[in-house]
Amino acid sequence: MPSFSDLGLTPPLLRALAEEGYDSPTPIQIAAIPKLLEGRDLLGIAQTGTGKTAAFSLPLLQRLDAAGTRPQPRSTRVLILTPTRELAIQIQESLATYGRHLKLKSAVIFGGVGQTPQVRTLARGVDLLVATPGRLLDLIGQGHLRLDHVEAFVLDEADRMLDMGFVREVRRIAGMLPARRHTLLFSATMPEAVAEIAAALLRDPARVEVAPPATTVERIGQRVLFVEKEDKRALLADILRDHAIERALVFTRTKHGANRVAQQLAKQGERADAIHGNKSQNARQRALEGFRNGEVRVLVATDIAARGIDVDGVTHVINFDLPNEPESYVHRIGRTARAGADGLAISFCDAEETAYLRDIERVIRQAVPVDTDHPYHAAHIAGAVRHRGGPVPRNARPAPRGQRPVRQGNAPRGAASAGGNRRASSV
Repeated sequence: MPSFSDLGLTPPLLRALAEEGYDSPTPIQIAAIPKLLEGRDLLGIAQTGTGKTAAFSLPLLQRLDAAGTRPQPRSTRVLILTPTRELAIQIQESLATYGRHLKLKSAVIFGGVGQTPQVRTLARGVDLLVATPGRLLDLIGQGHLRLDHVEAFVLDEADRMLDMGFVREVRRIAGMLPARRHTLLFSATMPEAVAEIAAALLRDPARVEVAPPATTVERIGQRVLFVEKEDKRALLADILRDHAIERALVFTRTKHGANRVAQQLAKQGERADAIHGNKSQNARQRALEGFRNGEVRVLVATDIAARGIDVDGVTHVINFDLPNEPESYVHRIGRTARAGADGLAISFCDAEETAYLRDIERVIRQAVPVDTDHPYHAAHIAGAVRHRGGPVPRNARPAPRGQRPVRQGNAPRGAASAGGNRRASSV
């Protein structure tokens, strides 16, 4: 397998990667970096955790450094547009890490905080700007930023961008960019709306697809627990008594549900917090930082808030509520089994969620093994799923308790294994 040095990266970038202990590129980095160094537009179909942030950051940093020009006041040379504040922050942190030996300036802007420091940074101009759509358009409208000097544009998490209702903003921002530019688009899935955006933005793009968009990471163990709705909280508390669960991400369908679950866990003495769209930016950052540094063992989240969470060592993902969109299941469980580790995804299924389970199993093209080894097993729900023709196996063996993920390999922060025990960077 090629190393980072084989991909054509310059010594300052290789030095930064070596200092972080990253020695083996992931498949998307192997496929994308040479094409991006050539200046090709790129369509990347890849989930968070595959190494895509390094795949686009490293070649963009190298090309900017080689050009030797400086940014104009109130402008940026590279614009990276992302749907959430958390993801924007993490991408900017990666840029700072990879570019530490280059004389390039990066910045991040997002809503929910005061704009004065962001305006002050933009006044001098930046080489790379990571932004969410709302705050970006606000600052453009106030005259604090121009996009006429953008040399490269990255649209990250395009499918989630559209899911969150940003299609008009994306089209408006794209209309402000120079016609001659380097354009990259990344998406975990490729629905028709994303395909239309890609066709409008990209010119003769190289296409890189590291995994089918609706498959799950092979290193993730999955199991489903049938349970009455009113027993879910007790079941969650029972599961969290397992000390093999070092860091758990729990998903609920609603913001209110996330708050209730986190509050209940806290009353039981669990180190838990919640993250969702109604939380202030500071509260979300505190919860995420606490989860990252181990002060918070259980982070309860909604789908939109959790998209882009890049935390190593998430040993378990627990679907307290099954998502009503099967693609969201794929995104959720992808929060574990990152950075070369194994992981376990546990899903609760009550009587009202059996149709969601069948949809999920059709999308991932496999049955989720049933775990009956818990005190709240609802056999009649399991029987109903089978009776209705769902693919749940009749003789599913209970998944072993206390499965402990095994960390392997060495690669950039936040990467997931794909096609081997390699590690790689991502957001």
